[in-house]
Amino acid sequence: MYRWSQANGRGPRRAAGYEAERSHLGGTGEPLVLLHGATSSWRAWRPVLPALEAHHRVFAPTLAGHLSGTPIATEPARIVPSIVDDAERAMDQVGMADAHLVGNSLGGWIALELARRGRARSVVALSPAGAWRCPRDLARLLLVFRSAAAFGRHPLTRGLLRSAVFRRLALRGIARYPERMSAADVDDMLDDLAGCTILPDLLQGARANGAIRSLRTGCPMMLAWGTEDRLLPFARYGRPMAESVPGAVVVRLPGVGHVPMADDPDMVARIVLDFIAGTGSDVSPGRRSA
Repeated sequence: MYRWSQANGRGPRRAAGYEAERSHLGGTGEPLVLLHGATSSWRAWRPVLPALEAHHRVFAPTLAGHLSGTPIATEPARIVPSIVDDAERAMDQVGMADAHLVGNSLGGWIALELARRGRARSVVALSPAGAWRCPRDLARLLLVFRSAAAFGRHPLTRGLLRSAVFRRLALRGIARYPERMSAADVDDMLDDLAGCTILPDLLQGARANGAIRSLRTGCPMMLAWGTEDRLLPFARYGRPMAESVPGAVVVRLPGVGHVPMADDPDMVARIVLDFIAGTGSDVSPGRRSA
């Protein structure tokens, strides 16, 4: 069963036996599910929770195979479907037959697959993973994730990232302004990375299965890409995703990187709320991509 936190506070951290809460549930209104990226956890959404919970009942689960998430034991080719299966079960447990879905990176891919299964009222996918232009682009992504995993688990990394200057240099693939991250945010990020048990199989499965299959559903969809996304640059990964999701609104989010909640949570919350409210075709301050 999922355990969830009703509070936005961090609570005790890194005490003996410490285990992050598995998910978060709060707010009232139409159901909204937030799905984080690979090597992260539900905590990635904390910057936008207050704004979203003022309008929605918000459920932010930790994806299967991630820190405190449901363990996965399956072949690499089944990793993504297994994560989607677990996300469906989690929605069922909190009484959400369908919901507005917002996902970042891997979470964006999971949100699109949930829409394929009829679980979405709408989808906002923030730099979603799952598409690439050519094999070389996938090979680059595999190398980046493997290098990041090795870096994050090095015993010196946590100390080095105490420096705002070093954070800016080392974490530019995650955010446009990583120097703004607090020491606690960095500790959470490294804890989440250490708790992600599926990264090698996830990467191997992506190579075996290929990119996301073309998706056509009746629900409104937005693909929103940070103009400063260095991990999944729009030209190499966003355009192929847009081709795979015909009919989706495609916007660029100015001044933010791959995890836009870390750079500009107010803009991200506004984009999500406006799109759900039905004004997604004229979202400000984002702009349509060419």
